[in-house]
Amino acid sequence: MKTSIVLACAAAAWFAAAPAASAQGDSYPSRPVTLLVPFPPGGSADVVIRPVAAKVADALKQPIVIDNRSGGGGNIAAQATKSAAPDGYTLFLTNMGVMSVNPVLSPELNLDPVRDFQPITPIIIFPHILVVPAESPVKTVADLVAHAKSKPGGLSFGSQGVGSGGQILGEMFKARVGAPMVHVPYRGAAPAATDIVAGRLDFLFTSYISISELAKGGKLRIVAIGGKKRIDAEPNVPTMAEAGFSGLDLEMWHGMVAPAGTPAPIVKRLHDEFAKAARDPDITRIVKPQATDVLITSPEDFSKMIASDTARLSKVIREAGIKLQ
Repeated sequence: MKTSIVLACAAAAWFAAAPAASAQGDSYPSRPVTLLVPFPPGGSADVVIRPVAAKVADALKQPIVIDNRSGGGGNIAAQATKSAAPDGYTLFLTNMGVMSVNPVLSPELNLDPVRDFQPITPIIIFPHILVVPAESPVKTVADLVAHAKSKPGGLSFGSQGVGSGGQILGEMFKARVGAPMVHVPYRGAAPAATDIVAGRLDFLFTSYISISELAKGGKLRIVAIGGKKRIDAEPNVPTMAEAGFSGLDLEMWHGMVAPAGTPAPIVKRLHDEFAKAARDPDITRIVKPQATDVLITSPEDFSKMIASDTARLSKVIREAGIKLQ
């Protein structure tokens, strides 16, 4: 209820600000725009956002300067966005983890995904993929459950870090199965994938792009898709729901936000230009091989999506006892 009230008030303020900000919106932008990206250059999100930003820059007739400000699990870029002037010249490519997990795990950061940011639109969304070592006897989710219940000491599962989507899905699976499992956090998807290949982990939930070449090379096995639908790259692999585990899905999104208080006409202009750019066939050709979809919504629906994710993930984090290490 409290979240709904905050969202309603934010929406009312957003619309009320529109007439007063119209003049500013008409002249926007008059100088380069900075886009904070909370990951190092070359990551999957970075690969997508650069061509999208280039198309938006062409439409705005102003450069968009990509500032890869990694660190703190995205919190450094988030704090910089929160503190920036709400004038449309600082944007933030954020994701579900930064908006809906980090504030729960690190309340001392005083980051509120509803209060501190103005959503513009999600850009891309992709599922987590359940993988096991190539030499594992596990070929289905049912096999993994049986393996978990029979292996002395339980199974080990990796993740991209504490509070990551990989850990959250692993903890959800652990709770559903009711068997002992040990979480092993890594600093990113690549080292976790390396240990899966080496057989040092029993399973891993991760992005398709981080394991696709390993799977194609027969170095690990894809067991299920932790999303709402099958992926084109692996059409014969079932979803977790199809495997009998409905509700065990977690799709990671990346999207565009601005500082809270950004004028409504500027938000609309940015929304329309990012939506147009992301839907361009050039972008589709980039994201589809990565088992990734373009996702565009209104700012209002994006706000609701963030609030819904935060409520769902807060419950999982609390029940699993996930804490920063």
